[in-house]
Amino acid sequence: MEEEYRKIIHVDMDAFFASVEQKDNPELRNKPIAVGGSGDRGVVAAASYEARKFGVRSAMPSSIAKRRCPNLIFVKGRHDRYKEVSKQIMSIFHEFTDLVEPLSIDEAFLDVTHNKKNLPSASLIAKEIKERIKEVTGLTASAGISVNKFLAKIASDYQKPDGLFVIPPKDVEQFIEQLSIDKFFGVGKVTADKMHQLGIFRGKDLKVRSLAELTRVFGKAGLYYYQISRGVDNRPVNPNRVRKSVSTEHTFHADLSNKDLIRKDMIATAEDLLRRLKKSGFRGRTLSLKVKYSSFEQVTRSKTILQELNRLDQILNLANELLNQIELKESIRLLGLTVSNQINFSEPQQLTLDF
Repeated sequence: MEEEYRKIIHVDMDAFFASVEQKDNPELRNKPIAVGGSGDRGVVAAASYEARKFGVRSAMPSSIAKRRCPNLIFVKGRHDRYKEVSKQIMSIFHEFTDLVEPLSIDEAFLDVTHNKKNLPSASLIAKEIKERIKEVTGLTASAGISVNKFLAKIASDYQKPDGLFVIPPKDVEQFIEQLSIDKFFGVGKVTADKMHQLGIFRGKDLKVRSLAELTRVFGKAGLYYYQISRGVDNRPVNPNRVRKSVSTEHTFHADLSNKDLIRKDMIATAEDLLRRLKKSGFRGRTLSLKVKYSSFEQVTRSKTILQELNRLDQILNLANELLNQIELKESIRLLGLTVSNQINFSEPQQLTLDF
């Protein structure tokens, strides 16, 4: 009897914010644009493919982006518009399956093993989804298809933009063995550098390492690396994915080195965080403070309390306590606050303090 495999699709919109701006404003089409602030303190939130040819990337300081692409056009972000288009896209996904797991505003996993249209081919479904997105929004999307989430995520990035790439069951082992470790979903730059130092450059290098060795070097993540090097990823597509945190951050108009001025700015940051908590309904008890230095190095400090974080004075007191733990070895360009560690009110709490 032939083994039955899951059919997982990962759909990722192409340069989403920038593409929406180009679609809504014909004058921006086929031009290098960046969504974000153009000032010296600005950061690129998204770049069109025309801009990416010059090396412009998201999260890049706008000053560097302008040097790389002198003709770069900056566009102010319109997040309400992006959310509106995102809802249209998510609605299209649900035409095919209810097993839709959004990862962000512009990407999602779909399990189409059993789908609403009874189509036997995941590739055909992905093709129809891409066509529907184009028809409804005028935008292009890239899709990856395979037997699990890990492989589908990698596949969607393989032929961008407007791509459709399939990793069938028979090709999984060979595909992973030849895949650069930098392309592995879940392996960031720091982990990739560490793997390179161990002589791990491709999937085949990772596969020969024992579970004991990977666990010793990478901790709990070792099991994940061991499994994905063998093409094993049993995580289901979860349509009820729970929000894990709420955050906000602020880039200063000028770098700050005085803690009193930083604390003054933190009031507005904390007020914004509290508004976001109330709007989302998220209830957590861990506060994290992120500080980004002028050199773009960043540090974080966190603390968990026994109560829900739901008052401004409470958040500010905790944030100032965390700020005191951070050395101002240079001026600061950005400050961020995050509430995480969601409280589950349906179960007895076993509360611990984490520092």
